[in-house]
Amino acid sequence: MSGHPQRSISPPEERAAMAGIIATVTVFAVAQALTYPLLSFILERQGTTPGLIGLSAAMTPLGFIVSAPFLPALARRVGAARLAIVCSLLAALALFAIAWQQDVWAWMPLRFLLGIFANPLYVISETWLMSITPASSRGRIMGLYSSIVSGGFAMGPLTLGLVGTQGWPPFVVGVLAFIACGLIVLAVVPRLPDMPHDGEAPSVGGFFARAPLLLFAVLVAAAFEQVVLSLFVVYGAGLGNAEARVASLITCFIAGNAVLQVLLGRAAETFGSMRTMLLCALASLLGCLLLPWFLTSWLIWPLVFAWGGVSFGIYTMALIRLGDRFRGQALIAGNAAFAVAWGIGGIVGSPTTGLAMQLIGPQGLPLSLGALCSLLAVFLITQGQRL
Repeated sequence: MSGHPQRSISPPEERAAMAGIIATVTVFAVAQALTYPLLSFILERQGTTPGLIGLSAAMTPLGFIVSAPFLPALARRVGAARLAIVCSLLAALALFAIAWQQDVWAWMPLRFLLGIFANPLYVISETWLMSITPASSRGRIMGLYSSIVSGGFAMGPLTLGLVGTQGWPPFVVGVLAFIACGLIVLAVVPRLPDMPHDGEAPSVGGFFARAPLLLFAVLVAAAFEQVVLSLFVVYGAGLGNAEARVASLITCFIAGNAVLQVLLGRAAETFGSMRTMLLCALASLLGCLLLPWFLTSWLIWPLVFAWGGVSFGIYTMALIRLGDRFRGQALIAGNAAFAVAWGIGGIVGSPTTGLAMQLIGPQGLPLSLGALCSLLAVFLITQGQRL
């Protein structure tokens, strides 16, 4: 699976490889997105404090951050496909152990391990996909990838609606999904290109010095998504909205996230990924400014739908730019650095915004997110041409 000369693949093999890679990550996204609300429901039923539930949830992105620096070297040594298959099975084992040990303190290290095992699959899959995507259609293909994976994340919580949150059934679905990922990779290995070995091999830390603005964009997109998913309920309730309406608005946000990425990918091919990223940052800022005024109006639905699309579009544009600018070993290091930035954004965003809401009330949410988008827009305007 590694160590032999780079081989070229035919267009039909290329399409099959792309389909296999996207299917793998989508199934993985379903399994991972299922665990977050499931474990929160269980901990809430056990009477666990919100702070401890939040700390428990932070263990998975922490696993992303800790594991990322080791991934480029591991992929070279073990072989990318072998590493992806092993990690899928280890993730299934970790989730099985979580189901077995219904205890918040036992879950802390297990959720951390789940992050460590989940991370290689994202990094390796995105590197594979960028390696075989023609530059002329990179925007559309990465947009499609983002859309489908977002759909997978949306399906995780919906799955709980079908199987419930009690007992073994939801855990069995998650474990089987993780195993299915390994089997899909195994099936498409013959059609996959070798992981790129050309060029210098920068460290993940070294990549932060190479492309700080791209990594800040990833951090902003991660913080945005995590804040909306974890604190929009608090924002809506604080302004007198019914729980069911707020939950529907979050679903609408995720739907926009999933539906609009292909359109944004096509915009990146026409106008360039950095210009489109700036457009996404400014549109996200506009959403933050309009949110308080539109919350009680019917206009909130199209606003939240578009908001979900453009805020995640920042990440899609960063992925496209990464594929345009880097090759070989630098591409693997870049994807691993993206995982670190995503983990940092996921960990820092919610507590910071929560503190702002505690100090100034519910409007701390759009103000915090608006400040992040403004900062990104300023950096893109002043530094974007250097990327």
